[in-house]
Amino acid sequence: MKHEARRTPARPIERLTLPLQRFAEREAASTILLLAATVLALLWANSPWGEAYDHALHVPLAARLAGFELELSLQHFVNDALMALFFFVVGLEIKRELAIGELSSPSRALLPVIAAAGGMLGPAAIYAALHLDGAALRGWGIPMATDIAFAVAALSVFGARVPAGLKIFLLALAIADDIGAVAVIAIFYTEELSMTWLAWALAGLLLTWGLNVSGVRAYSVYFVVGGLVWLATYHSGIHATISAVALGLLTPARPLDPLPARRDYVQRAMALFERFGDLIEGHDDHGGHVRHTLARDVSRAARATLSPVDELTNLLHPWVAFFIMPLFALVNAGVAIEASTLAEPVPLRVAIGVALGLLLGKPIGITLAAWLAVRLGLAELPSGVRWPQVVATGFLAGIGFTVALFVAALAFEATPPFLAGAKVGILAGSILATALGTFLLSRTLPASRQAG
Repeated sequence: MKHEARRTPARPIERLTLPLQRFAEREAASTILLLAATVLALLWANSPWGEAYDHALHVPLAARLAGFELELSLQHFVNDALMALFFFVVGLEIKRELAIGELSSPSRALLPVIAAAGGMLGPAAIYAALHLDGAALRGWGIPMATDIAFAVAALSVFGARVPAGLKIFLLALAIADDIGAVAVIAIFYTEELSMTWLAWALAGLLLTWGLNVSGVRAYSVYFVVGGLVWLATYHSGIHATISAVALGLLTPARPLDPLPARRDYVQRAMALFERFGDLIEGHDDHGGHVRHTLARDVSRAARATLSPVDELTNLLHPWVAFFIMPLFALVNAGVAIEASTLAEPVPLRVAIGVALGLLLGKPIGITLAAWLAVRLGLAELPSGVRWPQVVATGFLAGIGFTVALFVAALAFEATPPFLAGAKVGILAGSILATALGTFLLSRTLPASRQAG
C-alpha cells in the first residue's frame, strides 16, 4: 500500500508538479553524461589529436533513394537530423505545458513568461552593445537561451531545501525560454527561402493535423510523414529543427479517447490482470499464447489512457537526454583554445559579449522583468519564494549550453574565429553563472526544509 501511495499522489499540487519533478530528475541525471562529453570534446580538440577531432566532424554521410541524394557531414547530421529529435521533444514539452501544465493559464504562466522575455532581451542587449559596428552582430541570439539540463541539475543539488514554487518557476521559465529560442532561430537565422519546398513542408504539417483529427494512432505513419516534413523544411532554407518543434506542437496533449472510454479501458485492464495472475500461478495449455495475448491487451488498454504527448515524451526523452545531447556536445563543444584566436579583437569581443550576456544579462533581465510584473500587479511570486532566490535562479538561467552552441553554429558557421570566440564565451559564462548561482542559493535558501 505504501508503494501505491507513492505512485498515486493524493494532493492536487502533487498531481500538478509530479511530471515536472520527474522531468527534472531525468534532466539532472543526463547532465553527468553531457558534462563528460563536453570535457572530452575540449580535451580532444586541444590534444595532439586535435586534427583528428576536426577531421571526424567533417566525415561525409550520404543517403540515396531513387536518384535523390542527401549528403551531410557528421557534424551537420548531428546538428540537423539528430537534434531534430531534441527539438521534437522540446515541442512536446511546450505543448504539454501550454495545454495542461504551468503555461496553460495566464495566472500561472504570466510570471515565468515575462521573466523569460526579460531573460532573453537582457543578454541580447549586452551582446549587441559590444558589436554596434556590425562585424559580429549576428551572434546576438547566442546568449539568449537557457540550458534546462544544467540549470535543473544545479538547482537539484540543494534537494529539499528548494521551495517547490522555485523549481516550477525555473522549469516554466526554461520552457518559455525554449519557445523564444525557437522563434529566434526560425525568424532571424533563416538565410534564403524556397517557397516550393516550404509549401511542401506546410502540406506535410497539414497532413499531420488531418491524421490527428481522423484518429490515426500508428506512430510509424507519423514517422514517415514527419521525415518528409523535415526533408522539405531542410531544403526550404528554414532550419530543419523548426519542423520538429511544429510536429511536437501538433501532437495531442490529451488522450484520444473520451473519459468514459478510458474508464472502461481501466476496468478491462483490471479484469485482464486478474486472469493474467491466474495464469501465472497456474499453467498455460497453449504454450504461453494466452499469456501473450492478455499481456498485449493489458498494454493496449494502458496505452489508450495516455496522451500521445506523454507517451512520446517518455519514449524519446531517454534517447535525447542520454544519447543525442551528449553526442551534440561531443561534436560542438570542442574548441581549440588558442591565444591567437582571442588575440583578435572581434573574436575576443564575441567571447566577452556572450559571457557577459549569460552572466549578467540573464539574471538582470529575469529579475527586473519579474519585479516589474509583480510591482504592476500582473503576477505574484510563488509561495515560499523570495527575491534573493529569484536573483540566484536568474544566474542559473545564465547557464547556456545546448541551444547556445546550436545558435552559435548557425550564426558563425562561415566565420570559424567568431565561432571559436562564441564557444569560449558560452563555456566561460556558463561556468561563472553556475558558480554564482549555486553560491547565492546556498546563502538564500533555508538551512533545511521538509520534502514536499
